[in-house]
Amino acid sequence: MNVNEVVPLFAVSDMKKSLAFYVDGLGFEMRDKWEDDGIVRWCRLQIGNAGLMLQQFRTEGHDSRQLSENKGEGVSLYFNGDDVVAFYREVSERGIDATEPQVGNRNWVTSINDPDGYSLCFQSPTDVPEETKLSDSE
Repeated sequence: MNVNEVVPLFAVSDMKKSLAFYVDGLGFEMRDKWEDDGIVRWCRLQIGNAGLMLQQFRTEGHDSRQLSENKGEGVSLYFNGDDVVAFYREVSERGIDATEPQVGNRNWVTSINDPDGYSLCFQSPTDVPEETKLSDSE
């Protein structure tokens, strides 16, 4: 078997809210979707070469699931890029609450929690000293 990609699936509680966050806020592009009675139940999103899937499960009937309120607890995804500082500024202007970039493990890192508590970390390489905050370097 030749594995060439992993695409996480996040269970979400409110697809409209999640799509606004990922597409409008973070700049992901919707590549595919499944609609049921005019409601997007599943979709594949892409940003650069990274993808993820979202699904809002029914709460009653066929294929329903009862999910915890803390769906994202303990889940972190790291997205590697080339300019996290520019990304941080861009998404902050769109109203996304991202942490101030700080250097860790030779990378600028900013973290964002999605509406269901999944932790999204965006990072890019740097030679700036460890633990430097963006506000300290400007």
